[in-house]
Amino acid sequence: MKVIKASKFAVTLLVILFTVSLSSCSVMTTTHRSNYKAKRIPPGHAKKIHKDKSAKHYAPGHNKR
Repeated sequence: MKVIKASKFAVTLLVILFTVSLSSCSVMTTTHRSNYKAKRIPPGHAKKIHKDKSAKHYAPGHNKR
């Protein structure tokens, strides 16, 4: 009887330790959203950064390519 109680205790202790060790691992998932209050770069400035000839690709509402 003592062996069975000891083995049940050991199994229970191992299960508890395993559960605690897994619960301490956390995975951080974040989504990278732009801040809605952040200012956008003006289309002309974006054009200069990317060295394009036209700024219409960077202007909101002008999605023609």
